[in-house]
Amino acid sequence: MFLSLLTKEEKHYFIDLLVKVVNVDGDPTETEMQIINRLKYEMGEDAIRYRKSNWSLEKLIDYFANKPKATRNLVFMNLVSTSLYDEFYSVEEHLLIEQIQNAFEITNKKKSELMKIVYAERDLREKAKRTIAE
Repeated sequence: MFLSLLTKEEKHYFIDLLVKVVNVDGDPTETEMQIINRLKYEMGEDAIRYRKSNWSLEKLIDYFANKPKATRNLVFMNLVSTSLYDEFYSVEEHLLIEQIQNAFEITNKKKSELMKIVYAERDLREKAKRTIAE
């Protein structure tokens, strides 16, 4: 959501970070791959030309930790959103999201606000699916 607001460089590093978050608990599921592709599509032409970097997880987290607050919040919200599409709860993914929250200096209050947005979006998608299927 709102990933088109990122710069070209930020979009590429976001994809790198997203893939690392998704892969922390094993190979990505088909659903996770669909989400990654949907987010790439949302980012537009810049993301379509994406080439994987060789940056470590720590370097990617540090890269975004030094970005403006709005960028950190946007990246964090989309990471959380993607992590919730997985069918199974992953302790590794949860701990990594928590590590990113701390590195990005996102308060629990802000996390709660971002989570409300994520759940509202998911609820709307589910309602649309049900309505279409009826």
